[in-house]
Amino acid sequence: MTPNSELTVDLRGRRMETLDDFWDAVTGPCSLPEWFGRNLNAWWDTINARGISQVIDSHDVLVVHVDQRGLFEGNREEAVILADLFDGEQNRLVVHPLT
Repeated sequence: MTPNSELTVDLRGRRMETLDDFWDAVTGPCSLPEWFGRNLNAWWDTINARGISQVIDSHDVLVVHVDQRGLFEGNREEAVILADLFDGEQNRLVVHPLT
């Protein structure tokens, strides 16, 4: 791992209405294994405890960019819970307003 290496996953432009859509979107870029649980607890383990994805583990920081629409529009409970799993330092979720 190189010092301060950052994995940026840019999902802007991708329609995400549900958490399943989010899991579909991050699976490839984050190299999540087929057995990945596709739930909030599994995602917390993946980004905070590490040890699930070699791609994420090989970076100091994970930044996921999404559009403020669908799942991330308003205050949908599952989106708020998902966003809270990102600590804002080692792991960041950046929600971009639509222009």
